[in-house]
Amino acid sequence: MGGMSANPFWDFSLAVYGRPGVPACCLSLQDRRGVDVNVLLFAAWAGLECGIRLSAEELVRLDGAVAGWRDEVVRPLRALRRRAKAEDEVFYRRMKAAELEAERVQQDRLFATAGFIPQPGGGVELAAANMALLVPSGDPALDDLLGMLGD
Repeated sequence: MGGMSANPFWDFSLAVYGRPGVPACCLSLQDRRGVDVNVLLFAAWAGLECGIRLSAEELVRLDGAVAGWRDEVVRPLRALRRRAKAEDEVFYRRMKAAELEAERVQQDRLFATAGFIPQPGGGVELAAANMALLVPSGDPALDDLLGMLGD
């Protein structure tokens, strides 16, 4: 992939997800707490890169904009990928690529729906407040993730 995309949120997600330990924390929150990792990363990006404190209402609105795509496209592709893993390497890789592409579409929609732009004044405290809306009772995996974002 060359250069920056037209979606700074996607660039942020790829960079953050590439850090050691981040995928494990995200998948733990996804599988145990039902968190949508794309929405979680969006909450982090809004706080860190855009200086925005999300309201619960705004998060519900953003989540609603991608709920259909998540339920009808992303999750079925994830299930196909997991099913294929032990079966066929080529099909597995294709499903993994398709799943990633579907997540990019979801992130593009989140970015377009919110209309936020990166600007100074963000920080890990805002990211923490935004992410706490998705994991209200707290979680060790969320604490770990925040530590990785703060670096």
